[in-house]
Amino acid sequence: MPEKIYGLLGRTLGHSWSVSIHAAVGNQGYRLIELEPEELPAFLARPDIGGLNVTIPYKRDVMAYCDVIDPAAQAIGSVNTLVRRPDGKLYAWNTDISGFLYMARRAGVEMKDRKVMILGSGGTSLTAQAAARACGAREIVVVSRHGADNYDNLSRHGDAEIVVNTTPVGMYPHTGESAADLTRFPACQGVLDVVYNPRRTALLLQAEALGLPCSDGLPMLVFQATAAAEYFFDRKINPAENERILALLHREMENIVLIGMPGCGKSTVGAELAALTGRGAVDLDAEIVKTAGKSIPDIFAQDGEPAFRALEQQAAERFGRESKKILICGGGIVKSPQNYGFLHQNGRIYQLDRCLEKLPTDGRPLSQGADLATMAADRAPLYRRFRDALIDNNGAPQDAAERIWRDFCADTDSQRT
Repeated sequence: MPEKIYGLLGRTLGHSWSVSIHAAVGNQGYRLIELEPEELPAFLARPDIGGLNVTIPYKRDVMAYCDVIDPAAQAIGSVNTLVRRPDGKLYAWNTDISGFLYMARRAGVEMKDRKVMILGSGGTSLTAQAAARACGAREIVVVSRHGADNYDNLSRHGDAEIVVNTTPVGMYPHTGESAADLTRFPACQGVLDVVYNPRRTALLLQAEALGLPCSDGLPMLVFQATAAAEYFFDRKINPAENERILALLHREMENIVLIGMPGCGKSTVGAELAALTGRGAVDLDAEIVKTAGKSIPDIFAQDGEPAFRALEQQAAERFGRESKKILICGGGIVKSPQNYGFLHQNGRIYQLDRCLEKLPTDGRPLSQGADLATMAADRAPLYRRFRDALIDNNGAPQDAAERIWRDFCADTDSQRT
């Protein structure tokens, strides 16, 4: 008897974390299945399908090939979970709605009696609309590229109280893009973004800056996946597994970012962290040297500091969108406010603190001949703005690395509700 197929069905899946989630619930055979539209009919006819999740852009398209569709999913108008049962029929459900409600509840985003504006009109939008209705939203507006409510006339909905992004705008690798500017919605009281890679899209970074309750789509992804696994294997999964898997994924995927004064030991501590965690360490200054083809002192001497900062920003943007890294930053990376979003979108940021008299200056253009006390005072508010935690590094680098790792693990655990 052929081995059954389990996996995520979509068109472009390089961003997906679904394999890790299903492995965490015991499905080691789960895989990514990328198909073009014309390949769907033959694939969905296969008798060896065990269980499939379905994502963009096929949540509605696959319904034509299903034999039995759950009435709730039929009412929503999209499905995300398929199972080939022993009778040979292909059954379909929508577990996204349970995941969406879990995400909103976990973030403290309340839709009851509020105007909900949903960006996007695809299959996930249908789920968000159904969830908003189930929560008793006062009004639901769907914004699409070509509909009556579109991105050119968003101002007509400046009274929106909940903003939901169901589009892939801002998703890896196209991070930094946002489907809307939240300052145009002064009544906004909560933001939900179904994108989960990066963890903090540009939309969510803005929501955080405005102090709004918000969530990325990872809680939704995890909850819908465990609900789907219950259909795959006809067994109940402890609800506590959702929080365990979320903590596991945050710990596995989120970057550790090191900032601090020049010479404070970031490279040495970064190497210790790499040895401790098995993660790859990326030295942004070293990447700048590769790109420029010259040393940092030569960049400063020949091209000036603005040229160096531009290269530094490019490096922060390039590597900040990645996951599972240790990012070692130059001392002045905090001088460009844009770098905060690049580093924070997928990372927890640690500032290393070291006594000024212990800071070397060789090979550091801005440190040589400078008043380090004045530099430290000028940069102190910038470091505070960027950092999530301050780590003393006046002792052994290994000790600092271990403190960072303990804090990082504790932080991911503390994000459980």
